[in-house]
Amino acid sequence: QVQLVESGGGLVQPGGSLKLSCAASGFDFTKFDMYWYRQAPEKERWLLATITPGSNEYYESTVRGRFTASRDNHKNMLYLQMDNLKPEDTAVYYCNTLIAGTNYWGQGTQVTVSS
Repeated sequence: QVQLVESGGGLVQPGGSLKLSCAASGFDFTKFDMYWYRQAPEKERWLLATITPGSNEYYESTVRGRFTASRDNHKNMLYLQMDNLKPEDTAVYYCNTLIAGTNYWGQGTQVTVSS
């Protein structure tokens, strides 16, 4: 079955960096776009980044230039490098893929940006 497992979240000061990871299994990772979303308290889940199997990347405007998505198709791993973090980046971060009309989500990893 499809499984996505995020890791790498934590507490970081404003201006700091974190790198999130997402381990994927149960599907042919090399064939699907992968996505990073986040959900802040009392807000909707929001698409941040898309990365195609060929590693073309697309970003939401508030994170473009600060966040970088990448993937390792040999290891079935997805990453999100987050730099120059701001308090408003505080949220639960999720990786996601869409297969045959079904959305698959990981359990999420908490990122807190605070001094």
